[in-house]
Amino acid sequence: MNKSNGKTSDNGLTAIWNKIVKKSVAFWEYASAGVWRDQSHSWKTNLVKTLNLSVRSFLSTDLQGQACALTYRALLAIVPALALLFAIGRGFGFQDVLKEQLYSYFPSQKSALNTAFNFVDSYLAQASEGIFVGVGIVFLLWTMISLLSNVEASFNQIWRVRQGRTMIRKITDYLAILLVLPVLMICGSGLSLLMSTTLKDLLPFSWSSTAITMLLDCASYVITWIFFAAAYMLIPNAKVKPLNAIMAGVIVGTAFQILQWLFLTGQLYVAKYNAIYGSFSFLPLMLIWMQLVWLITLIGGLLCFASQNIGEFNFGDDIDNISLAYRRSVIIAITAIICKRFVQQKPPLNSTQISQAYNLPKKLVTQIVLALKKVNLVSFIAAPGELLEHPLQPAVDVSGLTVGEVIKRLQTDGVSDFIPDFDRNYADIIRESNAVTDAMIKAANETAIISLGVKDADI
Repeated sequence: MNKSNGKTSDNGLTAIWNKIVKKSVAFWEYASAGVWRDQSHSWKTNLVKTLNLSVRSFLSTDLQGQACALTYRALLAIVPALALLFAIGRGFGFQDVLKEQLYSYFPSQKSALNTAFNFVDSYLAQASEGIFVGVGIVFLLWTMISLLSNVEASFNQIWRVRQGRTMIRKITDYLAILLVLPVLMICGSGLSLLMSTTLKDLLPFSWSSTAITMLLDCASYVITWIFFAAAYMLIPNAKVKPLNAIMAGVIVGTAFQILQWLFLTGQLYVAKYNAIYGSFSFLPLMLIWMQLVWLITLIGGLLCFASQNIGEFNFGDDIDNISLAYRRSVIIAITAIICKRFVQQKPPLNSTQISQAYNLPKKLVTQIVLALKKVNLVSFIAAPGELLEHPLQPAVDVSGLTVGEVIKRLQTDGVSDFIPDFDRNYADIIRESNAVTDAMIKAANETAIISLGVKDADI
């Protein structure tokens, strides 16, 4: 009886284990590939798609190498950045406040900070007189603009932007950042000082000190979230939706605060247990921290890109392996949509709107629209913004446009007759192939594009 019960228990555990394994395998297959065929727009589906695309993009890009390069650029820009910050801080009378905040951030590295402050004072003194006026300003601008340019290039690579800002836009935008950001940091420091000192004295309540401390902690998180959200929205040379930037900013800002706490804790640990090498170990510790900060910043850019563009990767593997016949059918369908909307005097749609209104994969729509534009079947209506977001209209007389004409133009587009002796060696094959193609086009010429049935879509 006991043996029977033991066998029953083992069978039950085996069944449960097999069930768990089966569900795990099914979920993995769905999360890794099947989710891109799921057209539902639930938050669970979008979350899985975002994580899937983020991981795939992370594995296909060298974010570690980019983080190392940005760490090197940031290391070069530390002294000029501090010089710019303290130069503006002197104008507001907050130089001592900035020093105290840096001391509070790095409590075990006062000697290293004093050395850095001496560098800054020397830099500012030399940049204010003689030949160093020009040299100092040029070096400051070069280091800061070079850092910002590399950050933009990394973000553009994540967003798959082929063309960055023009040189004029880089200079104007970067100079605005270099002037506005220090002012905001100084104003934030002044606000923190006001809340931590003045308000404590004004409020007579015993709990006011604790409340203000908690408020300052929350404010630091909020400011960090706003900073990263603004970076994700403004730095890439692309249209970034605010909601996606805010989402990524909150995640990365929280991770940054945690990483900052770990960094401060690590400093105290080094100072306590390694009195001999504590000061020296600050440098590699800071480099590791800076690299991790850049890495999570770039990962946040991936999350922002993925969450905004998950629709472009639906049916991605299927589109890459699409058959010629199926692709031809989709081409004719998209051409018919554009032409019939034109005839019916409905508002023209861009690629994204066609994808959404007619339930077609955006990646495939984009490919086909560009192909139709290349053979002069459709054209973009002039409008501000990115090319693919321009509304589409027919580039030919739609009354005489047939299915055969569409097939013919796409069939003959591209390079041909480049293989030596191919026409002579395979003359019979070429003749039969051309005959079949001509027969198909002749038959398709009997059908006008605007006569095809297209589902109604109000948009």
